[in-house]
Amino acid sequence: MRHGGQILVDALKANGVTRVFSVPGESFLAALDGLHESGIQNVVCRHEGGAAMMAEAAGKLTGRPGVAFVTRGPGATNASAGVHVARQDSTPMILFVGQIARCDRDREAFQEVDYRAMFGTVAKWVAEIDQTERIPEYLARAFDLAMSGRPGPVVLALPEDMLSAEVEVPDLAPAPRPVAGISAAQLAAIREALAGAERPLVIPGGAIWTQADADRLARFAESWGLPVAVPFRRQDYMDNRLPNYAGDLGVGMNSRMGDALRQADCILSLGSRLGDTLTAGYELMSPAQQGRRIIHVYPDPDEIGHLWRADPGIAACPRAVLAALADTPAPRRWDGWTAALRAHYEDWQTPRETPGAVKMEQVVCWLSANLPENAILTNGAGNYAAFLHRYFRFKCARTQIAPTSGSMGYGLPAAISAKLAHPDRVVVCLAGDGCLQMTVNELSTAAQYGAHVIVIVANNGQYGTIRMHQEKHYPARVSGTALFNPDFAALARAYGGHGEVVEQGGDFPAAFQRASRAGSLAVIELRLDPEALTTGATLSQTRQAALEAQE
Repeated sequence: MRHGGQILVDALKANGVTRVFSVPGESFLAALDGLHESGIQNVVCRHEGGAAMMAEAAGKLTGRPGVAFVTRGPGATNASAGVHVARQDSTPMILFVGQIARCDRDREAFQEVDYRAMFGTVAKWVAEIDQTERIPEYLARAFDLAMSGRPGPVVLALPEDMLSAEVEVPDLAPAPRPVAGISAAQLAAIREALAGAERPLVIPGGAIWTQADADRLARFAESWGLPVAVPFRRQDYMDNRLPNYAGDLGVGMNSRMGDALRQADCILSLGSRLGDTLTAGYELMSPAQQGRRIIHVYPDPDEIGHLWRADPGIAACPRAVLAALADTPAPRRWDGWTAALRAHYEDWQTPRETPGAVKMEQVVCWLSANLPENAILTNGAGNYAAFLHRYFRFKCARTQIAPTSGSMGYGLPAAISAKLAHPDRVVVCLAGDGCLQMTVNELSTAAQYGAHVIVIVANNGQYGTIRMHQEKHYPARVSGTALFNPDFAALARAYGGHGEVVEQGGDFPAAFQRASRAGSLAVIELRLDPEALTTGATLSQTRQAALEAQE
């Protein structure tokens, strides 16, 4: 006889879970008891949103579902931010939510929520386990669904009386993964479609990408002479130093990269949905007037034809298709087209000077040149991230951990998760002053568990992205975008970490070296000029352009 919490934890162990993230609650005390002496590390966070983001980052890093536990009601609503990231990023994740006792259901009991209704549009599957003896069944299905087809988040609600009840029930072993492959006819269709193209573009995507996949992509692109353009925040899918890498498509992209997407007559999408971010709000290519041939390889057959008329459409694992293509002879080459796109990328990489004594372009270029190739970089949302996208060259897979959903506050929880998973690797979080303060309390979690992350705070005293849009649409009418900030360096020291402020760009390298040697969490605060609004325009230039457009 085991109580439900023990049955659940035994199912987690059977599925290879070694770490979970949580904020404790009285609604799942039996699960906490099951974790005691289980060998599974329970990382206790300071906010449920941070716990869910850490679990989501773990899913990105491992390709297996990251796991979080939160309590009912407010805990679940707080955690929903991380579930949304997992959904839009196609990340495998399982969120367990405490629930009221079954006998009190539908009475608006304390913290009662209908989780099927609440998470129904953001999770891949939502269920409530009503019978203790069915826990192994639900857990087996949760792991399968989180990883099958298009990966995503699963939410399971745990009524507290169900979880504490004792039953005798056998465990279920994990199911074998589906056999991935591609038929000869599908491979021939891809080859034929590419052979007829003059300006093809390869766009890899999806949530799960390994170094072996990155190596295959490089081999395929080189042997066929094809250009590769990666989606928003998937820049680590191919070594950016290679001549077939053409750049990234998404927020703040090189305008010439956008032109290339507009001009391409054939798109080979290996797992990308080709959504609005990649296409600049469907301005660069529109579902209404597609204007090019799209070879759409996607693991979920329902996605094929959802936005684009695929020719051919192939419901298959994109990684398996890539593996087959890497070993297939090229029907022709596109070296001239590829070289032209690469030249545009190299030009885009040339730093454009921004105002101020500390310049983000110089900081990012230094990091790109000096960090170990396997260093992991995380970030949330904000204009500071555009400097990372533009000037950092990613060399290895699973080194860019960032939300394609554009969620603020993600960088610090993700960095903590990454450092716990890879304590021997350098983990750097880039965050804006507004972004960091969304989850800055997780510095306490980093200190508690010895996650020695290095946080670089781009402090310009404002919500820079919103200020940029504000100046474009309502120039000189500043409203709701100014920030009052703490002394971030002192805050790090308050948590027992290393903290310092950089006010001159030339001081950054030495500051980073000191942070690396500190043997603790570290925060480096960059004091930036608010005029340095974007990688390509100052605040004054943005405002002036908008004013002139209104005249």
